[in-house]
Amino acid sequence: MTNENEGSMGGRSPGGVRQFFHQISLMANSPWGSGPKGDKGGKDGDGDRTGPRNPWVTPDPADPARGRKPRGPSALDELLRKGRGSFGGGGSGGSGGGFNLGDSAGLWKWGVGALVVAWLLFSSFHIVPPEKEGVVTQLGSYSRTVGPGVKLTWPAPIERIRLEDVRAIRTMQIGSPNATDENFVLTRDQSIVDLAYEVRWSIRDPELYIFQLADPDGTIREVAESAMRATVANFDLVQAIGPGRVEIERQVQLRMQDLLDQYRAGVTIQGIAIRQADPPSQVDEAFKEVTAARQKRESDINLARAYQQQVLERARGDTAAFDKIYEQYKLAPDVTRKRLYYETMEGVLSNTDKTIVEARGVTPYLPLNEVQRRVAPAPEATTKGGQ
Repeated sequence: MTNENEGSMGGRSPGGVRQFFHQISLMANSPWGSGPKGDKGGKDGDGDRTGPRNPWVTPDPADPARGRKPRGPSALDELLRKGRGSFGGGGSGGSGGGFNLGDSAGLWKWGVGALVVAWLLFSSFHIVPPEKEGVVTQLGSYSRTVGPGVKLTWPAPIERIRLEDVRAIRTMQIGSPNATDENFVLTRDQSIVDLAYEVRWSIRDPELYIFQLADPDGTIREVAESAMRATVANFDLVQAIGPGRVEIERQVQLRMQDLLDQYRAGVTIQGIAIRQADPPSQVDEAFKEVTAARQKRESDINLARAYQQQVLERARGDTAAFDKIYEQYKLAPDVTRKRLYYETMEGVLSNTDKTIVEARGVTPYLPLNEVQRRVAPAPEATTKGGQ
């Protein structure tokens, strides 16, 4: 048995593997071996015994000879049989169907060929969308830039392609309008303003964008902050939070584009939008009071200017009327003098409650003022009667 096991273990063919499992099966049925067939051991000299009883079978007290009776395959036998079947083993003598190495080699060749074809297809053919451009690298270095369409490259890792969207407008938020991220900037009059703004940009040259800058987004953010601080330093606080915001946005865009062109970043700045321009939260209430006082001052100045304009227009009108009267006075001095006298007295005495009659022969006093007082309530009484 030892020689047979060594021969089966030393073999490399599938037949040797089958022999190995067959020996394990025999050991499972009788772990101490079967013994020579001609051995007649025992007290009764029974030559039909093949060895000790099977230790894997529990003896029946009612039938002591049960352990020596032939039985069906045990669970371990079934497990070993399935193992031999997976290796292509048949019977115990190795005459069954074996493992066909020729068929296996053919399957391996077809599998490897399919993998190579899939690798070539997926790493050599690329579809570039209309809004993107592809940057092709050859062994890690820049090779070329391709446009939209179906493009062919050398398979990976010889050549690789990276797609970048050159039409999308990207945005970057700096500062926070909700006072969670204060961004203080110093103005020309040594005041502090909290700015929150948005930078809109796009990729102009994918090659420069990928290879020229180690961190494109971080570079754009730093350039935006630098340009904003340099621009706001030329404006005072009132202009920065009010009428000067449009000019600040324009100058920041120009400064950013100039700096990024010097860095060869391959980026185009589309615009700057200031979302918030307020003083720091610690002095916000005081600043609101100052702003309200300034607005009131501007309102009072506007009212004074409006009154000044009205007075000037009235004076100009009076001057023009006096010039006309003077022309008439030069033509008829007496008539013009009397007319001026009557108009002046009419204007002076129109608000008095006395009536003066200067006609000759009228001696009694006419209480015209009393008549006017009595006539005045008449319309009110008429209105009440109508109701």
